[in-house]
Amino acid sequence: MNAILVAVLLGLLQGVLEWIPVSSEGGVALASTALSGLNPADATRLALFLHGGTAIAAVGYYRGELRDITRSAASLSRRPFAAETADLSFLVVATAATGLTGLPAYLLLETAVSELEGGLFLAFVGGLLVVTGLVQRFAATLSLGERTRPNWVDALLVGGLQGIAILPGVSRSGTTVSALLLRGHEGESSLRLSFLLSIPAALAANALVLADTGVPSISPTEAVVALAVSAVVGYLTVDALVRLVREVPFWAVCVVFGGLGVVGGLLVTV
Repeated sequence: MNAILVAVLLGLLQGVLEWIPVSSEGGVALASTALSGLNPADATRLALFLHGGTAIAAVGYYRGELRDITRSAASLSRRPFAAETADLSFLVVATAATGLTGLPAYLLLETAVSELEGGLFLAFVGGLLVVTGLVQRFAATLSLGERTRPNWVDALLVGGLQGIAILPGVSRSGTTVSALLLRGHEGESSLRLSFLLSIPAALAANALVLADTGVPSISPTEAVVALAVSAVVGYLTVDALVRLVREVPFWAVCVVFGGLGVVGGLLVTV
């Protein structure tokens, strides 16, 4: 298949899969192996490299909020996790936690997890989303409680889980959104915090791959094409998902996407 067309297809996959509970690394790695004959290690590094495109998409979509978060930096040392610094505190602490779990996972990438284990974990995350959606459906009678802003526990838990999601087959968005939902954050807020947190993690993964192996297994032209497509498609996809959450009860979104995660995880194990 034409190399540029393959780059377009891989960028399209990354742009769509990054935001839903189906592992983007696993999906892109499997596609690049099938279309280009890459070995699993190179295919996974290429998938991590393409996260740079969806990081650009998230920066573009949340540019206004990122501007406001940056302005709160002056108060961070005096009032961490206060109302005006909660988002920035969450991003700083969660990103540090991601590094603590993600760097060892990257160094052990080739041996730490098999496709079977990753697929079962993805199916587990999908099942967790289904259960969370059903619980939300009956939340009025169960009185789950609500959180209006993130705290230390949220940051450490979600950041640690995001680091593990560097492994193929583990859904970053599914894992982090599930954790936030179960911690009592409402649907759109959980998506927002998860997607904002993806920015430093994705850029770090991209930089780590470049520092480790350089542009992985494709030409610079193909890399630029794939990154550009993933950025454009990622922007459109995250916008569509956020609009969907505003129009459709989030419990239903959880059930549908959780079902996708279960199916995707089970397919990986076949």
